[in-house]
Amino acid sequence: MPRARVLIQNKPGVFDPEGKVVHTGLERLGHGQVDQVRVGKVIDLHFESGTREEIAAEIDQMCSEFLVNPVIEDYTVEFLDE
Repeated sequence: MPRARVLIQNKPGVFDPEGKVVHTGLERLGHGQVDQVRVGKVIDLHFESGTREEIAAEIDQMCSEFLVNPVIEDYTVEFLDE
């Protein structure tokens, strides 16, 4: 069963309030060496079948239609197995 992982993060320069909260919390716990934190989303998808090219095209469509806000977010796709 083919599987893919979609990693979604805010585009560079877009404020990340969750990342700021995590960064502040880490500093308060004594982890001041952390310079920046970005929080994103991970979506794991399991497909019944399909070639890598077919699945990549379908994921691109899913992202452009529903999963990703292209104004403020970027995404990458990792194939976990064939």
